[in-house]
Amino acid sequence: MADLFDGYPLGEQWDEMFGAPAQPRPPYAGLFGSLQPMSGEELAARADVLSQTYRDAGVTFAHAGEEQPFPLDIVPRIIGADEWAHVERGVAQRVHALEAFLADVYGAGQVFADRVVPRSVITTSAHFHRAAHGLVPPNGVRVHVSGIDLVRDEAGDFRVLEDNLRSPSGVSYVITNRAAMSQVLPELFGDHRIQPVADYPSKLLAALKAAAPPSVSDPVVVVLTPGVYNSAYFEHALLARQMGVELVEGRDLVCSGGQVSMRTTDGQQRVDVIYRRIDDEFLDPVHFRSDSVIGCAGVLNAARAGRVTIANAVGNGVADDKLIYTWVPDLIRYYLGEEPVLANADTYRLDHRDATEWVLENLSSLVLKPVDGSGGKGIVIGPRADEQTLEALAVKVRESPRDWIAQKPIGLSTSPTLINGRIAPRHVDLRPFAVNDGKDVWVLPGGLTRVALPEGELVVNSSQGGGSKDTWVISGPRPADGPPPDRTQIEFTTADLPAEPPAQDPGPANDNAVGQGQQQQQQQVKDPVLLSARTLAPSLGTGPTAGGDEQAVGGSRC
Repeated sequence: MADLFDGYPLGEQWDEMFGAPAQPRPPYAGLFGSLQPMSGEELAARADVLSQTYRDAGVTFAHAGEEQPFPLDIVPRIIGADEWAHVERGVAQRVHALEAFLADVYGAGQVFADRVVPRSVITTSAHFHRAAHGLVPPNGVRVHVSGIDLVRDEAGDFRVLEDNLRSPSGVSYVITNRAAMSQVLPELFGDHRIQPVADYPSKLLAALKAAAPPSVSDPVVVVLTPGVYNSAYFEHALLARQMGVELVEGRDLVCSGGQVSMRTTDGQQRVDVIYRRIDDEFLDPVHFRSDSVIGCAGVLNAARAGRVTIANAVGNGVADDKLIYTWVPDLIRYYLGEEPVLANADTYRLDHRDATEWVLENLSSLVLKPVDGSGGKGIVIGPRADEQTLEALAVKVRESPRDWIAQKPIGLSTSPTLINGRIAPRHVDLRPFAVNDGKDVWVLPGGLTRVALPEGELVVNSSQGGGSKDTWVISGPRPADGPPPDRTQIEFTTADLPAEPPAQDPGPANDNAVGQGQQQQQQQVKDPVLLSARTLAPSLGTGPTAGGDEQAVGGSRC
């Protein structure tokens, strides 16, 4: 029987599993030993079961006009305990610095007085909201949930590609991937000490309750969704169910006398914390878009009065603007007095004429990103672009340099992936999710790994045929005389699926694409997704919403 890994090629990029041909890195030794005896046919058969599990659960997405089960590769990605500890420290450090920056931006503005960041960079950001100035959250937390997008470079070092501080999506894939994999490859779970991911809903709920107004002893938390036609609705419903809180739409809320309440069959009930999955511009028609029908009028005034907490906070987008991303290492030094644990990708600001001219002269070797882009729109990968595209890009850059950043291409690491019954290398990224309760930043072990399935493709988003992997963080060796570890039993069931799934969403698919009656509003957010409305199974308990933001050679969104 042929070795499953026979002929596995190693390129110039860092490979997650192999340091040399047939020589797995230490965290992968057990997995390699378990998979190697299998035939391609056996592994493919298990992969079919995995796919059928997702299909039966309604976990599908729209690609090339067809509904397909979301691709979950059967070969997991593994991160060792020491390496994960490094990532964990770096993500938490970044969140602390960005929290301090947001407090400064909407408060004293000392960062401007000290000339660390130009004030004009903030005031020209599309996501800077003066309506949020002076609004101080009850426990000082603005970034309750964040997703920090990482890639591994050619040397094997993790680098940050982007910070997502508004409504980062995709954590439901982390939960569903683990549940499905535990059924299809149970023997691997018995052989590895894998850190669990099932704690996320309870950690999130605790952080949301900790952010409630101080006068409230038993906070009422709700998840605010744009509705069933939103392509991330499944995640909204999943998190609400697992946290044991109400899932509401804007029409379910009413603000009166500075207090937000939700309508129930027993009358109105006070709401203390709103975990909103609606973009700022659509959240409160009093302060933002007056034509929004999916928000709650007056909710920002209630937050300013200290009667309700909005999570994540209004105005967070100013800190995950791609231009601000270039200053984050300086912000870490400024606010924390520390050196960055995780480095940025090599990035160039176009804030001076000389820098702009240099970038224009080197367009063919750089990746150009619009600072306010989403869904990978507008990104130009110079080495792959034709002359006409580069000429058009040069015109746009000259017209508005502030709207662009340039990055050196990064050779994303590869990970063994099952392709047509054979194992082949495919490019991957990683999004760790962090939850801040005001006392501690907890980082979900592993996070979401996305994989570009077409050969040579660097774009990992599902709209380009990408998929995901279960990400295992392996615990360090336990003491010889220590007790055996607890093993989490995960159930994956379709028993609670609705009898009739919602109709297909005819509108654009992203994390804030909404249809309501005759009105559909598309919101520009950091989490575009491509799951159809048929993924909406709020009672499943293990179903995802697509996660997305920039990944790839300099980025493309999921």
